[in-house]
Amino acid sequence: MPNDFPRVILKSGRERALRRYHLWVFSGAIQSISGKPDEGDLVEVFSASGDYLATGHIQSGSIMVRIVSFERTEGGQDFWRTKIEQALALRKTLGFIDNQHTNVFRLIHGEGDGMPGLIADYYNGVVVLQAHDTGMWRRRQLFADIFGSLPTLKVQAVYDKSENTLNSASEHDGFLFGKADDGEVSEYGHRFIIDYREGQKTGFFIDQRESRRLLGDYAPGKKVANVFGYTGGFSVVAAAAGASQVDTVDVSAKAIELARKNMILNGFTDESHHYYTLDAFAFFQQQQLQQQYDIIVLDPPAFAKHRDALPNALKAYRRINEAAIAALAPGGLLFTFSCSQVVTPEDFRTAVFTAALANGRQCRVLHRLNQPPDHPINLYHPEGEYLKGLVLQVG
Repeated sequence: MPNDFPRVILKSGRERALRRYHLWVFSGAIQSISGKPDEGDLVEVFSASGDYLATGHIQSGSIMVRIVSFERTEGGQDFWRTKIEQALALRKTLGFIDNQHTNVFRLIHGEGDGMPGLIADYYNGVVVLQAHDTGMWRRRQLFADIFGSLPTLKVQAVYDKSENTLNSASEHDGFLFGKADDGEVSEYGHRFIIDYREGQKTGFFIDQRESRRLLGDYAPGKKVANVFGYTGGFSVVAAAAGASQVDTVDVSAKAIELARKNMILNGFTDESHHYYTLDAFAFFQQQQLQQQYDIIVLDPPAFAKHRDALPNALKAYRRINEAAIAALAPGGLLFTFSCSQVVTPEDFRTAVFTAALANGRQCRVLHRLNQPPDHPINLYHPEGEYLKGLVLQVG
């Protein structure tokens, strides 16, 4: 049955992306909008010839409609519950439910779970929401109630952390369901303190789980630098694997302090592990490092969040990788990443190639890394493949 939703009419020929199940409607594709929908309202999208195409949330900006269904829906509680239950079923298949060794994972990954603009991360009984879409933000209490009602999740609290991701958010971050202090989680048996309120993203870089595990295979007996170290995820894994030295570098004093606490929590207090509250570029410059490390991890924040920042971002990736390659001993390994969505895998490889060439050193690619399966990528929405990583052996 047709709904009484506002209608978004596309320009002639601009319906092709939706017929291929892409999840975004850009403002330039829209011919007209009927009615006066508020930010975050559900709207129905039609072709210029009047064919129904999809239903989604409308919001001002370049991405004007984010699709939640290619079938007509009222978008009520049952609709959203079904989506969340489907996401939970995937995580059960992946082995995250009732897992004593790893109790931190991504529960909702936006477009990958058919809920564009919504992130929900699970931290040992606490779910942290982060909305990047006004429609999702307006429904955050509904989502919290659904999470709290799912017995297999055993949710103690749901925290909304959308204040800095949506300019339209009029309320501050806070608990939507239950209460919890800073928590502790386990990832493959390693212990980490989670700061829901002040931590970056939702509190922890969950998407690097498998890359951290891979680092553990190479770290025994090695001198390791974890640059852009944040809360020390890679540092803890390297130390636990038997690295002879682990240096953690981050410009944030709070991050370094939490990294130190995480190392202590896992039993590492000896003097072979060091901490540097420095900008990454300054670290390489001030330390005058030349072929000192066996392994360097570069996991910077997104250098480019918008396409107009791409040229400067690629220069930054080149510069930081050039500095890291210079600091690696012959035969050393570089774990290097980009989480910038607008940086393509080819862009990133080119930046790293240029950095290696500037050093005049031979490099071999040992691994190409990506986000783990609890961060699924919708096949029809390639923009969801945001995390790119390479492991290079440097001659």
